[in-house]
Amino acid sequence: MTTDMYEHKWNYLTGQAQNQALQGILYLYKKVIHKDVGWIEDIKHVSRVKHLPFVLSKDEVNKVLSHLEGIPLLISKLLYGSGMRLSECLGLRVQDIDLDYRTITVRDGKGEKDRITILPDKIIAELKQQIQRVKNLFIRDRAKKNVEVPLPYALDRKYPNASKEFNWQYIFPAKSLVYVKESKKNLRVHLHQSTFQKIFKEAVRKADITKHASPHTLRHSFATHLLQAGYDIRTVQELLGHNSVKTTMIYTHVLNRGIGVRSPLD
Repeated sequence: MTTDMYEHKWNYLTGQAQNQALQGILYLYKKVIHKDVGWIEDIKHVSRVKHLPFVLSKDEVNKVLSHLEGIPLLISKLLYGSGMRLSECLGLRVQDIDLDYRTITVRDGKGEKDRITILPDKIIAELKQQIQRVKNLFIRDRAKKNVEVPLPYALDRKYPNASKEFNWQYIFPAKSLVYVKESKKNLRVHLHQSTFQKIFKEAVRKADITKHASPHTLRHSFATHLLQAGYDIRTVQELLGHNSVKTTMIYTHVLNRGIGVRSPLD
């Protein structure tokens, strides 16, 4: 590894540490000490170097999918077919899926924003089967009378019975329960990200994909393939939940028409 590469990695880690330290100080003063620290507003955050995303071709996506099965396969299809982030996908609840209108409501996405994205027709049957499995699990959990799902914010106090309702159940629940000593309750949480990431990484290896592909690569591929199909960039922006179209334009790096230049060799 060259000296420049070492310096780049060191600067990146230092930037991360500085940002984390700043957020820690802000939290301490605002939430614990309850003191206004106006001076800290002038401190600039260290910007992370932006890199072009890796994108899989449709053939490469299919190769990876061919090495998956069951729940990991369904999750992968959802990521690629809807453009969701992994955390958004695993956080889906029964009420977020509209099978009639073929839509998915992504709640509390990046920036704590809600948005609507597309539900692929090809996975409707698989998703219905998964929801039925969730319902069967919910019935068993309800019989135990001490199993609930965690709710966002303070909804558990506002709606004390919501955590025991079917519409709040996760689409991809974890197999094991999490026991909370304070409330003496067992929580049915969703599948952990690391569990899926390990399975996906192994599928990429088996598919002999040399690109640095992760679950998030499916989101990048979703956006790029929509642009390749001729969809308007602002439509893709809304589906991805980007604040600015400039963020979405990064996916034009693999499109000749996005760059606007044709190689003289061609």
